[in-house]
Parts: sequence; C-alpha cells; structure tokens
Amino acid sequence: MIECANGATPLDYDGIKELLPTHITTRDELDFLEMENISQAIIWSENLKSKNILNAEFICKLHKKMFSNVWKWAGKFRKSNKNIGIPSIQIAIELQILCDDAEAWIEFNTYPPDECAARFHHGLVFIHPFSNGNGRHARLMADLILEKIFTTKAFS
Repeated sequence: MIECANGATPLDYDGIKELLPTHITTRDELDFLEMENISQAIIWSENLKSKNILNAEFICKLHKKMFSNVWKWAGKFRKSNKNIGIPSIQIAIELQILCDDAEAWIEFNTYPPDECAARFHHGLVFIHPFSNGNGRHARLMADLILEKIFTTKAFS
C-alpha cells in the first residue's frame, strides 16, 4: 500500500472487494460513507418502540442498518479469527450468554443503568462479532440499552 496525501490512503484489495459502492478508493471516502450510513441507523434507532434489543437478531439487524450501504457482510458474524475477539465459531453462543447476563442484570437490578450499559459494551467488544465496526456498533448498543430499556438519555 502506498501512502498518499493525508486522508487519501488507498484501500487494499481485500477491503475493496467487500465494498458495495464501486467508487470508493480511499480511507477518507470510506469513512465518510460509513458515517452517513451510521447516521441513518441512528435516526432509525430513535424511532424504535420495542425494548427487545438484547438478542442476536437485533444485534445483527442494528449492525446491518449501520453498514448495509457499505459492506457486503454487514449484519453477519465474521467467519475468520482476528487478533481481537473470541474464535469465530464461538460468537453465537457467547453473544447469547452476554444477552442472557444483561437480561439478568436488568431483572435483578444488579448494576445501575450506566454500569449495565458499560458492561454490555465491554462484552460485545470482547466478543467482536463482526469483521469491522464493532466499537461503533457496541457504543450504539450501549446507548440503546440506556434509552430503550432504562429510558435514560445516553452519553454520546
């Protein structure tokens, strides 16, 4: 990969072949497109009425809303192992455990709302279920836990 002017770093072939838009060639272009898609997902999430967000189906749906205009794999668990996260074969079961734990924290008032959201965020980032976007996705999930389940204004 050749370094170019600030913000013009070219994407490598592996990254480009998974992109949906064919006009994206630099990191700045990708960041902008992802930001637009995430903004749309935030608007979508603000209109959610259901509190039923602590499950793999919703977690994948939110990731898809955040990145579906950018990546072919949006909303799908990663299939390969990374230098961060659990082995890919364990994602579904560990995500179920995290969601079950969070439901119990809420039911039994184990932690205050902000700590519950922070613990869920940490667990989701640790699992690292998707190929990319895990940190941004986990932050939005934490915000939604506060807003939808605890009806508290999120931090971000």
